[in-house]
Amino acid sequence: MGRSRNARRDAAATVGVVEETVDGGLARLVPDPDRGRAWTLSIDGAPQSHVDLDDPAYLSFEYQRRLGHVIDLAAPPGKPVHAVHLGGGALTLARYVAATRPRSTQQVVERDASLVRLVRRELPLDPNARIRVRSTDAREGLAKVPDGWADLVIADVFSGARTPAHLTSTEFLDEVRRTLKPSGVYAANLADGPPLAHLRGQIATAAARFGELALIADAAMLRGKRFANAILVASDLPLPIAELTRRAASDPHSARVEHGRQLTDFTGGARPVTDAAAVDSPAPPPSVFR
Repeated sequence: MGRSRNARRDAAATVGVVEETVDGGLARLVPDPDRGRAWTLSIDGAPQSHVDLDDPAYLSFEYQRRLGHVIDLAAPPGKPVHAVHLGGGALTLARYVAATRPRSTQQVVERDASLVRLVRRELPLDPNARIRVRSTDAREGLAKVPDGWADLVIADVFSGARTPAHLTSTEFLDEVRRTLKPSGVYAANLADGPPLAHLRGQIATAAARFGELALIADAAMLRGKRFANAILVASDLPLPIAELTRRAASDPHSARVEHGRQLTDFTGGARPVTDAAAVDSPAPPPSVFR
């Protein structure tokens, strides 16, 4: 007896899908039906990255688009930078920097060595890109970056869809500051939901170590209505708030930029997080990935 229409459809939908067990769970690379050589990476069902090999400057995920805005504004257009990426995924943001800022020198720290091998094999990097990948813990890898080397440090580290506790503390940010140039920018992808205690604590932690902060997030998240990602941006120099605001508002999934007094008020008296008190970020509800 022939297969049902649904079975045939499901089988067709999996054509080209690459599945492989990595250290973090079951990794799946799924072709994007709308873009010729584009792929979405998920691990244990949680979407991690989207990469277009033909157009690495294309950013599909909303949180990656917001980090792309930070990258664009961290230095004059096209100027090469020294960038550190904590968390690699499919190396989407490192590819973006290489495409938009040629001759940049980048270090990626991704603990999951088997994931790195999968990505390198199935989604190879441009051999001319100056991207070095270290397979070690994010904080250990950061410790090997020379003092004052980085123009940009991006933290996008999740283990089981949660940010590990040791990457949420003032001691961790001390290490970030050590690696940054005086004009450097730090950006972190933070995931949280109601009552946003983790997010407020991370803002307070960054405020204890940096002079200027901004938060990019959608309005529903800021009102405590949904679990989502927010981008925290920090520096000791004034941030390009007006341009960040314009870009975030014009995205397909528009976002707000909070800074100054409004951001201070949003923290609601939260205290900085130290290594001794740090915990993993909250687990997302199952409905987030449906």
